[in-house]
Amino acid sequence: MALEPFACFMDVENSRSYIDELYSDDIYKCQEAIVCLKNAVIGSNKKKGSVISQGIVPRLISLLRDDTKDPSLQLDAAIVIGSLAKGTESQVHSLIYYETVQVLLNIVLNPGTDRRLMETCLGALKTILQYPFAPIELLHCNIGNLVRLIQLASPSSSIQCQVYVANIFVPLCHSSHQQKNLCQANVIPFLARLMTTQHTILQVPALKCLAAMCFTNKYVSDIVCMTCHEERSILDILTGLLSRTRDVQIQLSASRCLTYLHRSGSLRADDYRIVYKTLPSLARLCSEDFDEETRATAAETLAYLAEIDSELQRLAAISNHLICSLANLIRCPSPLSRQGAFRCFASLAANDEDIRKRIIEMDGLMEEVLNGLKDTCPEVRTPQIQPTHSLNRLQSIPKVRLSAVRCLHSLSRSVQLLRTTFQDHSVWRPLMDLLVGEPSLELLTVVTSTICNLLLEFSPAKEPMLDSGAVEMLCELTKHSDPALRLNGSWALMNMAFQAEQKVKSKIIDTLGTDRIFQLLSDSDERVIMKTLGLLRNLLSNTLHIEIIMSEHSSEVLRAVNLVLDGPHPPEVKEQALIIISNITAGARDKDYVMEDENIIKKIREFLVVSDNKLQMGAVFVVRNLMEKGGRQKMLRESGILENLEQLLHMTPRDSQFYEDIRQEILRFDFSDDH
Repeated sequence: MALEPFACFMDVENSRSYIDELYSDDIYKCQEAIVCLKNAVIGSNKKKGSVISQGIVPRLISLLRDDTKDPSLQLDAAIVIGSLAKGTESQVHSLIYYETVQVLLNIVLNPGTDRRLMETCLGALKTILQYPFAPIELLHCNIGNLVRLIQLASPSSSIQCQVYVANIFVPLCHSSHQQKNLCQANVIPFLARLMTTQHTILQVPALKCLAAMCFTNKYVSDIVCMTCHEERSILDILTGLLSRTRDVQIQLSASRCLTYLHRSGSLRADDYRIVYKTLPSLARLCSEDFDEETRATAAETLAYLAEIDSELQRLAAISNHLICSLANLIRCPSPLSRQGAFRCFASLAANDEDIRKRIIEMDGLMEEVLNGLKDTCPEVRTPQIQPTHSLNRLQSIPKVRLSAVRCLHSLSRSVQLLRTTFQDHSVWRPLMDLLVGEPSLELLTVVTSTICNLLLEFSPAKEPMLDSGAVEMLCELTKHSDPALRLNGSWALMNMAFQAEQKVKSKIIDTLGTDRIFQLLSDSDERVIMKTLGLLRNLLSNTLHIEIIMSEHSSEVLRAVNLVLDGPHPPEVKEQALIIISNITAGARDKDYVMEDENIIKKIREFLVVSDNKLQMGAVFVVRNLMEKGGRQKMLRESGILENLEQLLHMTPRDSQFYEDIRQEILRFDFSDDH
């Protein structure tokens, strides 16, 4: 006789005999045990955990893959596994450990599988694959697997089957390779068909999958833009789905697809679908007429849409009272809402001073931003807004805090705000506090980018930051393995050295060390080299300071300059080295540092007649500064510099305006020998 459900629950947790019956060769006893098990685990994570901890999963898998057993036994085993898959994350980890995904996939892909069993296994597979640690490579190892899934979801199959397949495809786009795999399996036409059905449960996952495929992938996005379904382009289908008569999730998902098509480079920023359809739709979805999660996701998507285009930022700022909507959203309790609002504010304020002014004038906005810096909520991931890299899977990043710092970074580009609001709230203090401990790489990058702006010469925060150890922190940052952080460190030091007092410059040199400067000038990232040269240029920018620094570090400075002049760098990099040389020749009074360096003189002579305007003009400025001091014309003539200068004067112009400027500069020189 079958046991009552309550007794079943007790047996699952306490009875060894019950487990024994599951392993029985008596089909009736085994069937009775698995039915009881099926009823017990539904809706109870505790009982799911008990089943897994007692080692029952391997038996379930054995029953599932044994097609010699009664089909109803296989089906019940699949149902139990599907139920276990809806448990906790650790319970799903256990299922994956026992290679459940491979077993489910084999059954699904087998053409001879019973329809009910196939759909049940599809459902379990869909549930497990939503987790970022799921072995999705099992599906990608053979494009035939993807093709077979599409065949299973043919128009003649059940709606439920199509829903399962559509949802299975959504998390299969973590990388460019995976996106292209789906494309080669003809997933795009399949998704287009689902998007044109009248079933929201099919349209939403289809749109999510399409968005994921297009994310930062121009190859796939171009194909999407060229694909049609029943004589309608996908672009027209997506645009139609933005209609207010559509389900809100469909409007939002279609907006994200068009956003990613734009950001991948397949749709121009001035395309009417972006300007008049996508942007207004997202701005409208940020309003209080919609639920909090919709508003938050719309805000984050809109931030990404307008992130790199100043005209889209301007249009967004005047669309549908967006700034007021974001100010309301930022006060909502959920981390997702604050995250989306902060990030959208950051995007809107990236380039326009008037927009920054409108944002900062929102009542209590700066207090909300500063509160956001203190947020310690775990990572909140908006699906498909960002790629799911392995680093993001493992690291818990307080995204509210990160988005708040991004907002501050955009606002810190305003000279007026640096001198007023940022000073009134001592914004530099919480930013410096964020550097303590072990902040994530992403957070550290944005914080240090903001600090670069706070260290500009006109910022009142510069002095207190210097007193709080900013020099030591930035010098340490230049040693980081990440190029973006080395860039920020050298950039901030460059800003700090601009029109700084001699004691500040000396502290930078002593703390950074000349060996580190040489390493930065040999960096693999050209931007780091440029900012380090900018740092040297600012250090050597005052006559008195040049005298002091060169008297103590002349050999190191000249070695650094020669390192750049001799290196395989583009003209704009070597131009910065020439400006430093020009500063030295103008500022050093006691010693001819440049004239005594044979390699520099040789390079100046060569640059006067090279086919590059930057190098020629830089070399001319160096010669001009050299000739302003008496007693050097003879040395310059003997070195061949004056001969090349005269040759430059009579060269056939390639750029008439440039050569007229340089000609006028040269004509001011005195070419007569000294007496």
